Amino acid sequence: IDVQEKLFPHMSEKEQLEINILRLVSGLKTIGIPLLITEQYTRGLGCTILPLKHILEDTENIEKLTFSCCDHPGFMDILNKTGRKYVIICGIEAHVCVLQTAIDLVKEGYQPVVVENCISSRSPNDKKVALDRMKQEGAIISTLESILFELTRSSGNEIFKTISKLIK
Repeated sequence: IDVQEKLFPHMSEKEQLEINILRLVSGLKTIGIPLLITEQYTRGLGCTILPLKHILEDTENIEKLTFSCCDHPGFMDILNKTGRKYVIICGIEAHVCVLQTAIDLVKEGYQPVVVENCISSRSPNDKKVALDRMKQEGAIISTLESILFELTRSSGNEIFKTISKLIK
């Protein structure tokens, strides 16, 4: 959600956040999980940061003006067509677009899985409060390593080897 060039430099712990998001997205691609990219008001906030854009060059960008991705009809159309019920979330800002999207996904019958070390806000306290709220609203809170190994399921295959290299 909205990992954009004019907003990203203001995030708390942005260097580690970038590394974690790139690892998560690379891992999800390796496993074969469908991916969606959203961008909030690109005229004002710019496009997705280049390192992430390069990894996701074959993924459709959804430009939105709504804070919740669920309020954008194109997003929900694409999500519904995937047939998936679990939605893994990373992005910014935790207390605005990520929070509202997670809450709305629950209301729409989806199970949001928020990757805690792949979201951020300008203020660490805003992120903390948002995580507490998302958990209260029914989101699952996970971490990069935990979700990738949960999706990998076992160690005896090439996917595990690729994921292990990403994590190290």
